[in-house]
Amino acid sequence: MKAKDYLELEAAYGAHNYHPLPVVVAKAKGVWVWDVDGKKYIDMLSSYSAINQGHLNDRIVKAAVEQMKRVTLTSRAFSNDRMGGFLKKLCEVSGMEMALPMNTGAEAVETAIKLARRYAHTKKGVSEDRGEIVVCENNFHGRTTTIVSFSSDPGSRKGFGPFSRGFVTIPYNDPKAFERAINKDTMAILVEPIQGEAGINVPSPGYLRELRRICTEKKVLLILDEIQTGFCRTGKMFAFEHEGMKPDILCVGKALGGGIYPVSACLSSREIMSVFTPGSHGSTFGGNPLACAIAEESLNVLIDEKLAEKSTIMGEYFAGKLKQVKTDKIKEIRHKGLLIGVEFHLGPDETVRPICEKLMAHGVLAKDTHEKTIRFAPPLVITKEEIDWAMERIKTVFEAA
Repeated sequence: MKAKDYLELEAAYGAHNYHPLPVVVAKAKGVWVWDVDGKKYIDMLSSYSAINQGHLNDRIVKAAVEQMKRVTLTSRAFSNDRMGGFLKKLCEVSGMEMALPMNTGAEAVETAIKLARRYAHTKKGVSEDRGEIVVCENNFHGRTTTIVSFSSDPGSRKGFGPFSRGFVTIPYNDPKAFERAINKDTMAILVEPIQGEAGINVPSPGYLRELRRICTEKKVLLILDEIQTGFCRTGKMFAFEHEGMKPDILCVGKALGGGIYPVSACLSSREIMSVFTPGSHGSTFGGNPLACAIAEESLNVLIDEKLAEKSTIMGEYFAGKLKQVKTDKIKEIRHKGLLIGVEFHLGPDETVRPICEKLMAHGVLAKDTHEKTIRFAPPLVITKEEIDWAMERIKTVFEAA
């Protein structure tokens, strides 16, 4: 079968809720993927930062295979011999005290919302039928019915009402707006340290620190969604470390599964997590032994291979090369570590999709975000030589845009 045949088969039997670039990947390793016709591409998306350790990292694959020969699923009706060690490792690297393992990023966010609500009702005296969580404009936290209720993206919301109550939206990167929004029913603020899907919006220095100050002063929980920014993507294990602060509740996912298996978690303090009691929350697959084995080794790889440091070095190198491209079409380059957004000057009805398609034709796989921005977020194992290979092609496409 040719690529066209696979695309037609998927279009015939798959729901049309995606608009992927017309490439059919059949093999991957490190920063490279190959399509069904054998053409080689460099992966500049990392499955939205789920493959920070690189495609099919040998150590993570080995951990998965060894665990698959022993036991893969027990449900939480029983304990297993992999979960305790994994949760200890995750809490140690994040500086949190307890973790509740789930599967997807959206589940981690839903868990955080439930945790903040129950804590407010049981510990702060907020009435069961009241309570507000503050969120930011242009957020992206997932696609469940609760989460799309507070999305400001029309495409995520249209046709999915009625929407859940209990959310207040403020501008991003505006601590004063947050302070003004707080009232006696405010439970928490849910925020991304860097807005990924909104076009790599990097807030002003001190933004997270100021949110921390306000939350502590007003006794409001600070929830950070580090599903995309966590696990070394921004040059630190977590983006909040850049500002020397810590959230009350932390959502993680994506790279925790090493690009092999969906693993997520919601982390918090013992006091806050204590409001969950048997039967109040759960997941059949959350914390299964296969997930724990993969996630623990995924963390080991991040630490042992110093991928936070590599992200800082390679991010500066990559962004520096992008700034040398000679074109007046580029409006702004935003980055933190190897999370890079290149925003273009375009007309009101134009998008960067055609530019992404031209990059694909030259062997570079990157994706548009918010129509005017191209995201570059390769696996953190990328080398200078591989960035140079990509930049030869990126420069050609951008300067001809």
